[in-house]
Amino acid sequence: MHSLDNLKHQAPVVGWDEQDPEEAFTLPSRYFFDETLFKAERDNIFMRAWHVAGHKNEFSAPGQYVVCDLFDQSIVVARNMKGEIRAFHNVCQHRGNRLLDSRRGNSGGVVRCAYHSWCYEMDGSLRSAPRCERIKNFDKQDFNIPQIRIEELGGFIYFNLDPEAPALAELFPGADEEMHRVFPDMDKMRLIEEQDVIVPANWKVIMDNSIEGYHFKLSGPCHIDLAKLIDFKGYKLTKRENWWTYIAPANLEAQNAYGVDLKSERNPQECFFNIGLWPNNTFYTFPYSEFLGTFMMIPLDAERSLLRFGYYSTHEQTAEVSKACMRWMNEDLGPEDIALNISVQKGLHSRGYDQGRYMIDAQRSNESEHLVHHFHSLVFKGIHGQDAC
Repeated sequence: MHSLDNLKHQAPVVGWDEQDPEEAFTLPSRYFFDETLFKAERDNIFMRAWHVAGHKNEFSAPGQYVVCDLFDQSIVVARNMKGEIRAFHNVCQHRGNRLLDSRRGNSGGVVRCAYHSWCYEMDGSLRSAPRCERIKNFDKQDFNIPQIRIEELGGFIYFNLDPEAPALAELFPGADEEMHRVFPDMDKMRLIEEQDVIVPANWKVIMDNSIEGYHFKLSGPCHIDLAKLIDFKGYKLTKRENWWTYIAPANLEAQNAYGVDLKSERNPQECFFNIGLWPNNTFYTFPYSEFLGTFMMIPLDAERSLLRFGYYSTHEQTAEVSKACMRWMNEDLGPEDIALNISVQKGLHSRGYDQGRYMIDAQRSNESEHLVHHFHSLVFKGIHGQDAC
């Protein structure tokens, strides 16, 4: 005889994607903690997806690199001495030693394995191996580190572990133009700060929270403070096939933001802007913040995620309002959201809950949860296949 928990976790998913969105129920709760489903996400979604390595200006000098970890894989993205940006696996081809541990740096053009001093160019090609000239039939070209696909979109460099994955332009048509529309100086961005936070919640719980406006005026005080900087009459949440935006004009009557008095002159194009690229890449700006933010939800396991917050600016000196907004994001709004994420993750285990009702109205208004439904549809298709039913 099955326990209540077993019955809940084995409930069928047949027909979930055939629901009318306006009458639909969410993904069953097990999609947010079940190990088998998480492994399917890892293999079918993340190991085939495009992941942000950094802005191209983070690779402006030869030898400059960024290390990106995805589950048990580690990738180096770097500019080589020829001026080319390349990506390769972060592993020596001799005995499997990891080459680089720091998140960022400049290798001076060569990566040396700390174990036996095999040295590699910044495209993964083997430069030298001690005593290799004494070894029978040793050809250095046979021991180049395998390279990984990279592409650029919106000024950012992405990598993909799947050599057969569709190109960024094919997956996200129009996204590059949309980012440059809001950030015309995108190519001049420089990294100001990066923060990593590990949260005991499934990555989808965090994404769900970020792509709906239903809770904006209904949850904590920081969300209410942010809402005061937004003109909600113009707030629109728009889905595309593999990407989405939620955008609103700024409240041009606001006198201060993030504890800082605002300048009297206002940019009429000031806005609240968010763009999400499947599965877990988000770029945004808050009204008057004078920065571009990146927000990546990187899954660690079924119930833990690494949140990576990046802040970029075109200014030589970081504006005071930018510093204030970053501090407010890190110390106020971020923790408020994270507390919600943790609470939801706990609640999803309750015997008293399995599926909820999407709050989707016919108008797809700014308080509607249609982006959450769209995101869940991509998750369902990613786990179960294009023809899932």
